[in-house]
Amino acid sequence: MQEHHVRCYNENMAPTIFREGSFRFFFFSREETRMHVHVSHPDGEAKFWLTPELSLATSIGLSSKQLQKAEKLVVAHLEEIIHAWNTHFPN
Repeated sequence: MQEHHVRCYNENMAPTIFREGSFRFFFFSREETRMHVHVSHPDGEAKFWLTPELSLATSIGLSSKQLQKAEKLVVAHLEEIIHAWNTHFPN
C-alpha cells in the first residue's frame, strides 16, 4: 500500500499527518493535551490515545475491520505521528 502525504486545507487547525488508502490521520490544534490522533474515513471516524499506551478512545461508523486497519496504520506510523505532535505542540 502506498503512503500519500497530503496537506490539509486548514493546516493550522487540523494538520494532516498522513493519508493512506481512504484513511486520513490528523489532530486538532485546539483540543486536549493528552497525545492522540484522529482518523477520518468516508464511513466514519475514530480517535486513538497514544499515551500512556495505544488504545481506542472513540469511534463512530467504522467497522471492526476498519478500526483494526486504522490501528495497524497508527502503529506503523507511530514515530511519524509523535514527531508531528511534538512539532505542532512544542511543550
